[in-house]
Amino acid sequence: MARTTGETTSVGFQYVFPAIRGVQAGREFFVSMCPLRLIPKIFLFDDDEIAPEVRAQRVLNKGRLPALSRYILDNPDDYVFSALTASIDGDIAFEGIAGEGTGMRAGQIRVPMAAKFLINDGQHRRAAIELALKENPDLGDETIAVVFFHDAGLARSQQMFADLNRHAVRPSRSIGVLYDQRDDLANLTRLLALKSPVFKQHVEMESSTLSARSRKLFTLSALHSGNQALLLGLELKREDANTLVQEFWEHIDTLIPEWAMVRDRRLTAPDVRRDYIHSHGIALHALGRVGNTLVRESVDPAVWQQRLKRLTSVDWSRTNHDWEGRAIIGGRVSKSHTQVTLTVNYLRRALKLRLSPEEQRAEDANKRGDA
Repeated sequence: MARTTGETTSVGFQYVFPAIRGVQAGREFFVSMCPLRLIPKIFLFDDDEIAPEVRAQRVLNKGRLPALSRYILDNPDDYVFSALTASIDGDIAFEGIAGEGTGMRAGQIRVPMAAKFLINDGQHRRAAIELALKENPDLGDETIAVVFFHDAGLARSQQMFADLNRHAVRPSRSIGVLYDQRDDLANLTRLLALKSPVFKQHVEMESSTLSARSRKLFTLSALHSGNQALLLGLELKREDANTLVQEFWEHIDTLIPEWAMVRDRRLTAPDVRRDYIHSHGIALHALGRVGNTLVRESVDPAVWQQRLKRLTSVDWSRTNHDWEGRAIIGGRVSKSHTQVTLTVNYLRRALKLRLSPEEQRAEDANKRGDA
């Protein structure tokens, strides 16, 4: 762990980090461990008011910090943070373990306390750690891996940031739901996809998009969005939420005959996705939204199921010109916020439900041609 020493140098006191030395592209770097309590004190990030061309990182997105901080605080026994990458603007003196010879790689680095530590990758993790420590100082004794490079100037730091993020690929939303063991809604959705007779074997569990030839009818991320919309604001116990989502989608299934025809192999999934919009993410999301309204008005399944029967009047085929400008833009299904709202509005009209003020504004804009 990093520590300060009482030894003075030409620049004053020092930080001492246990480290392993390596080489990339002919440049030395060092891998170390740093106590969380030191992270906010020694690692800097650029002022967000500095012009982009003279910064080494993107502007800190403060909206991300509460969720990252809560992740640490709510999961103190099994949170996982990947290594920070930092550049040191100052001298780095490496001391290998005695007796290891000239090829030694394990040892410690000494860095003057006057040196600057600039984060190249991980500024949001650093800020979240700072927030979490304010609420739980005991986390300060835990450690995070840090990869240190010698600062070779602004151009090099900017290039490091670009290189570190160039090939980063965010996992699909579906695989995020598939692997998330903490979130109750993810667990519920995963169980529904694997066990429900409506969805079993017809949900793509990893990708959030379906190829034209895919034999799956839905994506896990689309089903998750539909469940999220359905349960929004409903304070239900886990068992009751499980029961509601299962009953809701099983009833929707009775109102959309093409889903059953795919299961019975009278239609193929690619044909249904090509000719209808009801298996697309925008439709599942919209169905969840209107279902949420009906359940709020009456939790009695007999009541909301009876009201949902009006959906049989909806023409879900792409040839229905009503979808153009709502669910379909330029011949392609679009799941933008506006398109979801306009699709919800269409279903609300079919179910004789009122529009919210926001929904009414979107509807008025669509009629004016502003949407």
